[in-house]
This record gives sequence, structure tokens and C-alpha cells, in this order.
Amino acid sequence: MRGAIPIAVELLTIVALVYAIGWRGRRWRVLSVPAGAVTGALFGAIIHWHYETLGLASEPAPWPMWLWVSLTGFSVVIAVVGWRGAGWWRRNASVFAASFCLLSTGLTINGWLGYFPTVYAAWGQLTNAPLPGQADWDAVAAMRHKGVKPSRGVVLAVDSGDQASGFRHRGEWVYLPPAWFSSTPPVRLPAVLMLGGEFNTPADWIRAGEAVSTLDAFAATHAGNAPIAVFADATGGFGVDTECVNGSRGNAADHLTADVVPAINVQFAAARWGVVGFSSGGTCAVDLAVMHPGTFGAFVDVGGDLAPNAGTRSQTVDRLFGGDSEAWSSFDPSTVIARHGTYSDLSGLFAVPGGHGARPKAVGQTAAESLCGLGSAHGIDCSIVELPGRHDWPSAATAFAATLPWLAGRLQTPGVTATCRT
Repeated sequence: MRGAIPIAVELLTIVALVYAIGWRGRRWRVLSVPAGAVTGALFGAIIHWHYETLGLASEPAPWPMWLWVSLTGFSVVIAVVGWRGAGWWRRNASVFAASFCLLSTGLTINGWLGYFPTVYAAWGQLTNAPLPGQADWDAVAAMRHKGVKPSRGVVLAVDSGDQASGFRHRGEWVYLPPAWFSSTPPVRLPAVLMLGGEFNTPADWIRAGEAVSTLDAFAATHAGNAPIAVFADATGGFGVDTECVNGSRGNAADHLTADVVPAINVQFAAARWGVVGFSSGGTCAVDLAVMHPGTFGAFVDVGGDLAPNAGTRSQTVDRLFGGDSEAWSSFDPSTVIARHGTYSDLSGLFAVPGGHGARPKAVGQTAAESLCGLGSAHGIDCSIVELPGRHDWPSAATAFAATLPWLAGRLQTPGVTATCRT
């Protein structure tokens, strides 16, 4: 959601803020407005410091975001301090300005991450609208009974449980391609675990990453065949960053490998497994694959880090593992690969949006070069794919569409010829 809408909102915000400030008495101009500006700047600095200490993202936030954060603090001060002596119109303008400064902050963040690529996607997420292709179990059973391939796949809510992990998770989803409905029992199709970034819901790959439309388009050209896609919960909450490890924030790794995978195998007879992740989910994809090569035969890492990352190395060890360095090492992909030795049947792609000769290097490129080099030396058939774009959801969607043919072939999807790397 970029272009005219954010620009229009920002212009309206500036006009409202200027009107809310107005040209009042000398005390207002000399004391109140400068004090508000200082308070806003201090508010922005505190939020920036907090953001940096948490290690919430793989790249610096854009400077306009910090400008709007500071203006939000400034506008609130203007509204509160100037309320008593202001007229009705100016009071309304001050409330409008403060609200729209906050909205402009959100739009700037969205322009950075691409979490809501369109107004429709934003509306669907905020109103909890049905997902593309969503159906219930009764509808799926009726379709199975007919034994006729639908023109599109179906998205179905699943319950993977937490018996093995004890991990408290949110609702999860599975995409069933048209070929799954063509026979009873269903044709054996591979499954792909789909993992999002630090701030996420299990449905992010569906809404922001356009995974369902990508899978439907692929199935349409392969007689209805495509991998089953599993949109699992690796964090347990929107603001929780587990990095898919077992640690102080929950046994996320065990949930994915010991709850989700067996549940999908039982319910949908998955033949083989791959894993795809974006941002911290990309880190998870590599980690899960190198730790469980008997489960996952292929992975796609889109802009992931070198290792689980919740700040600096020491902060990560403290936050994710309660200070246990050995526990951190057991989930560090480089250490895991070195300790494992030679791999015999594992392949991977490192997709780097914005990696076309970018200087400085694009997010994830240094990690991809290091991990792919180490993996290749230990028998992992991997390569790096540089793609246009940047570290955001639209680019992640492009990366999934570009790598799906390779992934589907590598996982031996029926009717899909194995292809060379994209």
C-alpha cells in the first residue's frame, strides 16, 4: 500500500498539525511549542533506543518513521497543552493531527515492510475476513466425496496440537491443491512449511505473501498438482520472536517438528517435506532443515539471518536461551552443520531480494554467502538466487513464486519435472 494514499494522509496530517499549532500568544510560541518539539524529539529518541536494544529487524528502520514517531509525540503535547485556550475547530484539528501522525507512522512502517500490500489486504487482515480459498471441513469432505478436482486449491483451518511441545500457538492453516481432491485416498503430495518474520500471524504468507494465488497458478499449469502448504505458528503471538528455537519463549522448534509435521502427515498423508521462510522465518528454514535432514529435504531462505537473532549475540543468548550459550550453539546453523558432518540428501536456495550487486549488501546476502559456502562444503546442494526488490513482503511473494518450481520438483511433486535452480 504505497503511492497516493500515504502521501495524501501525510499532507492532511501536516495541514492539520500546522492549524492546530496556530499563531497564538507569545508564551505559546516561545515556550509551549518549543517544549512540545523537545518532548516529541525525546519521545522519538526513546522509542529508537528501545527498538535498537530489542533487535527487532534485520535492517535499520527508515528515517521517515522516526520523524513521524517524533511528530506523534509532538502533536499529543500540542493537543494537551493547547486544549484549554483553543477553540472548537482547533481542538478537533489537534486530535486529528495526533491521530494522523500515528497513522502516518503506521503507513511508513507498512511502506518499509510491505505487510499490507493493498488496501484490500489491510481491510481483510484488520477485519479478520475469510482467507482466499478458505473452506471448512464439511466442504472439504463434500469435495473429496465428489472426487473431482476443483479449479483452485482450498485453505483449511487445522489443529496440530501441542502434545509434544507444550507450545501455546494460534490457529494454523493448510492449503490443499486441486489434485488432493481427485481420489480417495488422496494422491501423496509433498508438504511445505511456510514461516513468516518477527511480527507475524500464521496467515501472513497467505495475505501478505500471496502464497495461495502463487500455488493456484502453479497447480493450474501442472494438472492440479502442487505441494501442500502448511502455514504454521512459530511464535505464539504477533510480537513474540522465538526464532523457531526451544527456549525461554517456548518450544517453537518442537512444535513445528514434533506437533505440526506429524499432524499433517496423519491428516493429509504428506509424502515429503520442505520449508520456506522469510526474514527470521528464513533463518528458521535453514535451521530446521540442517537440524532435521531426515524430515526436510529442501529449504528456501528468503532474506534470513546467519543465526537466530534477537539483538546482539549476548542479547540473543539471554533472551532466547536464558543465558545458556551451549543451547544457542545447538540452534546456530553454522555450528549444527559443522557438527553434523556430510549431508546426503538436502538441497536449499538462498533467495536475496535486492541482491543484484547492491552496495552495501542486501539484507541476508552475507548470511546466504556464509551458510551456502559452509553447506556446500558439507554436502548440501545449495545456491544463492539474487532477485529484484528489497526486504519486504512483496519481494518475499516474488521470491516464493520464483523458487516454487524448483522446490516442487525437488520434493518430487507428481506431474512436476525437477528443474535446475531458478
